[in-house]
Amino acid sequence: MHELSLAQSLITQILALAAEHGARKVSRVVVTLGPFSGVVRDSFEFGFSILKQEQEPVRDARLELETPDPEYRCLDCGKVAVIPFPRQSDRLELARCGLAAKKCPWCGSNRLSPQGGTELILNQLEME
Repeated sequence: MHELSLAQSLITQILALAAEHGARKVSRVVVTLGPFSGVVRDSFEFGFSILKQEQEPVRDARLELETPDPEYRCLDCGKVAVIPFPRQSDRLELARCGLAAKKCPWCGSNRLSPQGGTELILNQLEME
């Protein structure tokens, strides 16, 4: 479970920033989790919630994960489109109807390549 080591690295980074700024407490942590990062959101949140208990400055910190919609580059027309993942409730219906394939909104091609989205970025800290 690499999410645990990622959560530990995040906490280490937060503690270093808190020390650098003379903060005694971190109350809020905002992180961008790319849609193609390969990080399991629930596992990362769980790891963070367990590991933060070991460090007083982050013990009460609230983790907010932002996951932007994925972007794809069309291999036929070259345009980049944001195509959200289907909601969990829609996935079964889309698979049943055979509509699960993503298509370029400009040319209709299904030859799409993921564009970026592999990031795990600490965006914001609220410290006291």
